[in-house]
Amino acid sequence: MISFKEVTFKYPNSRRRVFDGFSFGLEQPGIYGLLGENGSGKSTLLYLMTGLLRPRTGQVTYNGVSVAERRLKTLSDIYLMPEEPSVPKTSLKYFVKTFRPFYKRFSDETLRSSLDGFGMGMDVDLRSLSMGHKKKVMICFALATGVPVLLMDEPTNGLDIPSKSQFRRIMASAVSEEQMVVISTHLVHDVEQLLDRMVILRDSQVKLDASTAEISDRYAFRLYTDAVPEKLLYSQSSALGTTGISLRKADEEETQIDMELLFNAINNNHLKMTCHE
Repeated sequence: MISFKEVTFKYPNSRRRVFDGFSFGLEQPGIYGLLGENGSGKSTLLYLMTGLLRPRTGQVTYNGVSVAERRLKTLSDIYLMPEEPSVPKTSLKYFVKTFRPFYKRFSDETLRSSLDGFGMGMDVDLRSLSMGHKKKVMICFALATGVPVLLMDEPTNGLDIPSKSQFRRIMASAVSEEQMVVISTHLVHDVEQLLDRMVILRDSQVKLDASTAEISDRYAFRLYTDAVPEKLLYSQSSALGTTGISLRKADEEETQIDMELLFNAINNNHLKMTCHE
């Protein structure tokens, strides 16, 4: 659905190229975790997907159409929720009335149930909300659009611990099987239970692109409190013992993915292959 072909991009007044000859594609529906350290290019990638940023060379397309053209069909199919959403000084009801016509799949039921999941209602004045509550409202509106491609930049950043749990429950119930949702985050634990696929960026390159099913099939994640095996692909110590990644044997049961451990292994160049190789 979304394709990057030989994309080169850098910000004005910067010598550093964020992407240089970058090619990548997102094709299947599901919830993607776009993971990476700050400065790895996650947010830039999202903005390139919408056409809000344009590459210096190369092309970004949605269903074969350049997103830089900003066609109405493209704009109504892709919704980006930024890390710090700009909220107009009005009521939620007026905001919804104004913007819902742009999204033909907009669901009032999804909006109400998502707000209810955060303990909020429709009768709110956006001007009187704290930043955290404004973000909750915009998460609910984003989900209600029902767009085929939903992009969320650090959606849990700024939410307290109970709100992060509410976010996961809301996402699990509101996202349809036909949607592609890309969640950009450096807070792996906040979204790991939601993900169908992981894309890890490091130095503006894709270091891992694999479904959680592929990862579970290939790797085993274990905590060792006593002897530690010698042939671990990656390990790190904690107060509880040593957590490690190893290749999963055919006769072994699948283990739960330790997203943070996998992320650290990729960032430390201990796992260089993708699960497509």
